[in-house]
Amino acid sequence: MTSTDRAGHGYPCVSMDEFKLGMRHLAAAVTVITVDSNGTQDGLTATAACSVSAEPPQLLICVNTLAGAHDLIATEGTFCVNVLNTEQEDIAKRFAGIDGAPRSERYGLGSWTTLTTGAPVLEDAMVSFDCEVVQQVLAGTHTVFIGHIVGLKAAQQGMPLMYGVGQFVGLDVGL
Repeated sequence: MTSTDRAGHGYPCVSMDEFKLGMRHLAAAVTVITVDSNGTQDGLTATAACSVSAEPPQLLICVNTLAGAHDLIATEGTFCVNVLNTEQEDIAKRFAGIDGAPRSERYGLGSWTTLTTGAPVLEDAMVSFDCEVVQQVLAGTHTVFIGHIVGLKAAQQGMPLMYGVGQFVGLDVGL
């Protein structure tokens, strides 16, 4: 089953089910995207984060408009991308809402601090990118937030947590 491309080219699109099946095979780093807006903290687990440019240093995140953190990011204009390591699957599950804990306990795991913007930074993340939103683009069910990186904290150890074929996996580099 296909639908019409909204860009107006007339090419048929794959169905949502086909898209989801294909995306299960696109392994990606697991991140926790965090925000603090006037003392209200929220966040989500995501794999939709990538670099945009080195000059200026920018990255992008894609956040579902229905996600609890979406409107806080849009309003506050800041966020932090915390890249998780293989020892932090419990944090990924907590922020994904799949461990059964109440939303109010998302920050109950891990040690948190801040850098420049006030967005929560996971102290032992592989790397944390503290960002100021410079552009927002609505794309279907998601908003693409482009963030100018204003702070960075990097760990010098660990292996990145990945998500692929519908499960959390470690990156095996043969060390």
